Amino acid sequence: MKLLLLSNSSVKGEPYLGWPQSYLKKFLQSVRTVVFVPYAGITISYDDYTNLVREALASFNVVLRGIHTIDNKQKAIAEADCIMVGGGNTFSLLSKLQEEQIVQPINEAVKNGCKYVGWSAGANMACPTIKTTNDMPIEQPQSFDALGLINFQINPHFTNATIPNHGGESREMRLQEYLVRNPTSTVVGLPEGMLIEVEGENTFIKGEGEALLFRHNQLAENCPVGVLEL
Repeated sequence: MKLLLLSNSSVKGEPYLGWPQSYLKKFLQSVRTVVFVPYAGITISYDDYTNLVREALASFNVVLRGIHTIDNKQKAIAEADCIMVGGGNTFSLLSKLQEEQIVQPINEAVKNGCKYVGWSAGANMACPTIKTTNDMPIEQPQSFDALGLINFQINPHFTNATIPNHGGESREMRLQEYLVRNPTSTVVGLPEGMLIEVEGENTFIKGEGEALLFRHNQLAENCPVGVLEL
């Protein structure tokens, strides 16, 4: 499998999908047809979201189609060189994928050689479940089971920053709560400006910064850029 899982799409002061351009260009080098899934978009229309991504990839030699415009979605997924899944609300994204019965077709396509790019909610969707998303459950999917392309969880936009005099839990505390109820799971806290790339049996962390690895009843481990040891 070949996966590119981005923590985020945008950095202040840069164009949409600006920071990962070099990674995307290399990853999509042999790709000609892309099916984009805009279903996480809530405050933007699917058409506008698709156009936004199309513009971000304007210098790439790819033909990008929004899956919402395609009648035979399963056929398009099976024939695509790459499936891209954008960020937004993870619950809405999964609910729509389940409604259209394309969770399994995407899983099979990627395991058969189709490349997968996901950012934020799209990165969550590559995990076994969506339980480590940061999003509000604005709608209820049939289950929390996601694509299961990787065997660990991702928490995108990860930060340990706290607001002075704010009494709410830190992100790390919330992930530790998750691990109490899901003790066999592993979570990568992926800060903005970082990504995870999967190439066959190898998994790498790339970008600027340092991710954290969380396991039940263990101190968080630093995950510098390089091979991700799970």
